[in-house]
Amino acid sequence: MITSGLLALVVAFLLLLLGDFLSTFFYHVPEHVFGKFHTLIHHGKNRNFFHYAVLTKNPLVLLDGILGALPYFVFTPWFWQISPIGTILGLALGEFHVVWRHVFVLEYPTPSLVQKICRFFFITTPEIHSQHHQNAMVAYGDIFTFFDRPARAWLKFLGSASSRTIR
Repeated sequence: MITSGLLALVVAFLLLLLGDFLSTFFYHVPEHVFGKFHTLIHHGKNRNFFHYAVLTKNPLVLLDGILGALPYFVFTPWFWQISPIGTILGLALGEFHVVWRHVFVLEYPTPSLVQKICRFFFITTPEIHSQHHQNAMVAYGDIFTFFDRPARAWLKFLGSASSRTIR
């Protein structure tokens, strides 16, 4: 029988995995193709997370954050029934990761050992996420790097479908 601690870890992992999948493929990538909203808000020149999330008075910034986070909350009612602690842990880790990948690359490079561990577990580091800010065509998957290749293929497909329908 599975222990409650292990169950909480499984629920947290599944919440992050499914949330990252939906956020990447149903919000983030389509927004790069069809919308200007996320790109203008999140990928503007000289934009850092502190300015982006804290100092700006633009309510669209909050909306962009909510739309990116919404896929994680879709699963909350189901996972809560399985493990409330796992659900809270998953949401807390997701929020921690948002802050970590946006803030720490600016002042604190990820230690080599942590980078190796993250690479082994396919976890996006601040350095990898900053590649996405430098080139919006790469480094997809907010939490998991293994979503990058399929997301780039999805981006290419949506881009070609968009250009065909516009013409």
